[in-house]
Amino acid sequence: MDVTTVVDSLRHRVQELEALNAKLSSQLAVCHCHQQQDKTEVSSVSSDNLVEKSGKSSFQSKNTTKEKLKGKLPGYDTRIMNHHSKRYVALKVMYFGQRFYGFAAEAQMDPTIESEIFKALEKTRLLIGDKKESHYSRCGRTDKGVSAVGQVIALYLRSNLKEACEISEDPSNQEQYDACLFPSEGEIDYVRVLNRVLPDDIRVFGWYPVPLGFSARFSCLSREYYYLFWGENLNFLAMETAGRKFVGEHDFRNFCKMDALNVHNYRRKITSFAMSPCDVRFEGNQLWAFKIKGSAFLWHQVRCMVAVLLLIGQGHESPDVIDALLDTDRIPRKPQYGMAPEIPLVLQSCEFEGLKFICSSDARQALRIHLAHECRNYHLQAAIFNEALQCCFPVEKGAEDQRSLDNGTMKKKSSHVPLMSRPTEPSYEERRAKLNTRACRLKSL
Repeated sequence: MDVTTVVDSLRHRVQELEALNAKLSSQLAVCHCHQQQDKTEVSSVSSDNLVEKSGKSSFQSKNTTKEKLKGKLPGYDTRIMNHHSKRYVALKVMYFGQRFYGFAAEAQMDPTIESEIFKALEKTRLLIGDKKESHYSRCGRTDKGVSAVGQVIALYLRSNLKEACEISEDPSNQEQYDACLFPSEGEIDYVRVLNRVLPDDIRVFGWYPVPLGFSARFSCLSREYYYLFWGENLNFLAMETAGRKFVGEHDFRNFCKMDALNVHNYRRKITSFAMSPCDVRFEGNQLWAFKIKGSAFLWHQVRCMVAVLLLIGQGHESPDVIDALLDTDRIPRKPQYGMAPEIPLVLQSCEFEGLKFICSSDARQALRIHLAHECRNYHLQAAIFNEALQCCFPVEKGAEDQRSLDNGTMKKKSSHVPLMSRPTEPSYEERRAKLNTRACRLKSL
């Protein structure tokens, strides 16, 4: 059986099991809710009032211990929250990744985007249970320094609906399905509530109710990244010719950081590649962007692709090197080369069937004001750096001509070792053999 077919079959089975698990957990939560309804008295304070009061000292007890504060907000009782009505929703998230150690919180480094989001969910009392009980999933696990304007996550959140609203993938009751799928009057404004407490470099752009079988990772149809770069002294025609060679389904093991322990299929499909100028200039140098869209990406794949494209644009490599590196029968070992920097990389969008994210007019206006304020702040910072540049290195008459010489042919080029002549990393087969040997050695102990 073809490897791709096996992977697709396993992926489909994982989605089925996740949907079944979510359905059973939801039924269990509803059951517990009915059993303890007479025992537990929950305040009828509205959701917005809860959020507004969440930051006040009324939630903090004088006798609160350090153990109670560790890992959770004072007064946040997940046992009580488990008996609130809940809704399975997808959130569209934007973040500026420069100060974060990546998106995922599993790396044990802080801060991460994920850890900040869950802090906000706890502070606003929107989180139902813990992370596992919320059936959390994310579309892309962006690395340290990488930003996004279209990241998507999915999880259970507290709802204003009187009963738990579960959307099956094949609903028999169309009226119930429509009532759950589309926002009801009086539902929590998730965008406005979360954005009040999130840090300035993270914002929720919208939300949408999704069925139980939905996974932000496996239900995604495509992901699109863009990578910003300065276009001075680059051969755009050669770069565009090389970039088009990526389109289609290929083995990208020579364009990623290989994880032979967990990843065994390195074939990925790129559906489109484009490069275009941006409306930004600095000292006559124009900002450009690569836009790369595909069904899924390997670890550091985009940054490796960009690194080779920039070598081609600088005249160090021929566009034909892309063909050579994609031919893994001919080149089974990746040549050693550095990745492109992480800061200019942005996850632009994640595409899903039928998702139309909702944002209230109030939340949208607050978002516009906040983002405009952040843009002005960054422009002010850029102006300060530019002023420092002018003070330290004033531009004198004739300096423009000298600068052109410095950046052009008169500047001594650093020596470049062709990719095909460089030392190589171990192949996938060699990595697997090493892992198997290590496993056998440990088993014999």
